[in-house]
Amino acid sequence: MEYREISEDYSVSGQIQPEDVTAIKAAGFKSVICNRPDDEQPGQPSAETLKAAAEGAGLAFRYIPVISGQITMDNVEDQAKALDELEGPVFAYCRSGARCTNLYGLIQQSKG
Repeated sequence: MEYREISEDYSVSGQIQPEDVTAIKAAGFKSVICNRPDDEQPGQPSAETLKAAAEGAGLAFRYIPVISGQITMDNVEDQAKALDELEGPVFAYCRSGARCTNLYGLIQQSKG
């Protein structure tokens, strides 16, 4: 499993599998955010499946689905709120990591 560090407390990746949660925890992450809507692609694990795996490993989990290419201000606000509330470092994933990265950039812009 590969991920990109965007900041000290925020990293992103493409789709993860339930068995990746152990490695995420071992890497020191405390929370996971799913930005990928369920059923975007056949065969992807549901957010509920990954929530169960994350919480089973002692990680916090938040589901903030974002439609590819259609980030809304609500998405940005929900992600910002999650980052304020969740213990870091936070691991966020979507299909490729792009939505998670774009959300983070928009949060930083709105703070500026």
